[in-house]
Amino acid sequence: MTNTTHFGYKTVNEDEKVKEVAKVFHSVAAKYDVMNDLMSGGLHRIWKTFTIANAGVRAGMKVLDIAGGTGDLAKAFAKQAGPTGEVWLTDINESMLRVGRDRLLNKGLVTPTLLCDAEKLPFPDNYFDRVSVAFGLRNMTHKDQALAEMRRVLKPGGKLLVLEFSKVAEPLQKPYDIYSFSVLPWLGKRIANDSESYRYLAESIRMHPDQETLKTMMQAAGLERVQYYNLTAGVAALHTGIKL
Repeated sequence: MTNTTHFGYKTVNEDEKVKEVAKVFHSVAAKYDVMNDLMSGGLHRIWKTFTIANAGVRAGMKVLDIAGGTGDLAKAFAKQAGPTGEVWLTDINESMLRVGRDRLLNKGLVTPTLLCDAEKLPFPDNYFDRVSVAFGLRNMTHKDQALAEMRRVLKPGGKLLVLEFSKVAEPLQKPYDIYSFSVLPWLGKRIANDSESYRYLAESIRMHPDQETLKTMMQAAGLERVQYYNLTAGVAALHTGIKL
């Protein structure tokens, strides 16, 4: 039997979800950062800055940025780790990865770039000091497997950072829904000529585990000292955990 999962609000075969998510990001790659700025009013940059600060990357560290997309985190980590460090930019989507690689090169940063699946990381155990994933976990079919893989490649004492859209505070839920299901698809149509991908974005956020559920999932994957920080009233949240 073929296993099923969700693609937004639709129930699809697991293989079909991988293909559909790929289509979304092939479609939006070229306008990804422009749309992020418009959708969040630039807040995504503040959320990423907070994540970078919490990572505490130092010279010589090995860092893995999963679903790194256009390379915002990898760029900052590469500067912090310096020439003695090792920062990998990875993504399962080739279109997104090309954009990220090119942006790093344009900044004079030559760092390893790899097309790979977060659920089957091609790295040895206990290799990285830090692992990050920003706005990518919700698109993964087997989130528990991906989290277990992230823990596996961390060194003892290493930190995992998961930045993701989350559950907004109760008073904001109704206006947030109106914005998500009316304004976002409209922006997608006007800017990226793709309303459906941004409708999927809104749906995928609603289907993603809330803050406490994701915390429990990270603990189940074997991470310790798991905590989270609500950002902008829970529109996004940063979860962190340590491998002991």
